[in-house]
Amino acid sequence: MGSGSTDGIFGPVKNPWSAIDDDSDWVITGGSSGGSAVAVSCGTCSVALGSDTGGSTRNPASHCGVVGLKPTYGLVSRHGLIPLVNSMDVPGILTRYVDDAATVLGVLAGHDPLDSTTIQNPFQTFTLPDVIDVTNLCVGIPKEYHAPGLSTETLSLWSKTADLLEDAGAKVVEVSLPHTRYSIVCYHVLCTADVASNMARFDGLEYGHRSDVEDSTEAMYSATRREGFNDVVRGRILSGNFFLLKQNYEKYFLKAQRVRRLIADDFKKVFRSGVDVLLTPTTLGDATLYLDFIGEDNRTRSAEEDVFTQCANMAGIPAITVPAGLSVRGLPLGLQFIGQAFCEQQLLSVAKWFEKQTNFCPIEFYRHLENMKVLQRNSKLASSLQ
Repeated sequence: MGSGSTDGIFGPVKNPWSAIDDDSDWVITGGSSGGSAVAVSCGTCSVALGSDTGGSTRNPASHCGVVGLKPTYGLVSRHGLIPLVNSMDVPGILTRYVDDAATVLGVLAGHDPLDSTTIQNPFQTFTLPDVIDVTNLCVGIPKEYHAPGLSTETLSLWSKTADLLEDAGAKVVEVSLPHTRYSIVCYHVLCTADVASNMARFDGLEYGHRSDVEDSTEAMYSATRREGFNDVVRGRILSGNFFLLKQNYEKYFLKAQRVRRLIADDFKKVFRSGVDVLLTPTTLGDATLYLDFIGEDNRTRSAEEDVFTQCANMAGIPAITVPAGLSVRGLPLGLQFIGQAFCEQQLLSVAKWFEKQTNFCPIEFYRHLENMKVLQRNSKLASSLQ
């Protein structure tokens, strides 16, 4: 859990855009589906799946320089996912190109009798055109997304992309999503409450790890959960149980549900006003150094990293991040497009148009990799000569 992919049982996931041989000064992948993003970024595979509850495919996709798509809630079956937040979880798609994401979506989308939340109507597959016209497009720029901590590089890319769309004939307008400022707190309450409920099944009797402690059922149950959950998961379970206490239920959980409705209504109002898609940053900046990331608690870092992504999950609408360029540190930066529910074809078409304008080709990574190796060899040579 979390937006770093640093707390897995197999250890932290290293971003392949980092220095390869340095075991201390490397950057994170983002998360929590960082492993999937790395696999695609390195060329190990053409497509990988992740799970997106608050941005867990888009966040690592942005940090690793790949495309990350979160479909509309209910468009892709959740059967097979370990549930985190049942009403927000969506299988995410990570690819090198937008066309590949559209192809994979066509394979995955549609009704599944094993998941009652999936759409009932058959999904109509589509192919994205090679030539995309954006002259009739209305793009919204949410003013609330100028969040504290937004890097100047990301802000510059965001502004340049808006100008690029306007120059191509699209109408770019500023819009307001007033309840965005409450979204992180709202998401935290709802997320931890569902985590507490969903993780209760991992008791050592039917699911997951089972401790060797056999003094009593209670002792085995306690030891199993202590051994099987790390501090991050245990912290969320404790928080969730606190919010779900009888005396706290209405004060926290029900209020959070009401705020979630207001957040979803904000998006509906904007789209009803004639806006087709929203253009936002995906993350505050490029990937954080691992040592800096673990210097703060997981909850704080997740709140910072998911500030632009989790709103789409609470509203159940589709969103996609596309690589937009490299930072001064040579690390990928992504921008996010958010669309209307079940309008993936339009969303992916805009994303493909933007992809062509940026010309961010995955080959850039392999060039970067070779440059890193050359720099490391030169550095080692210089050290040996000294």
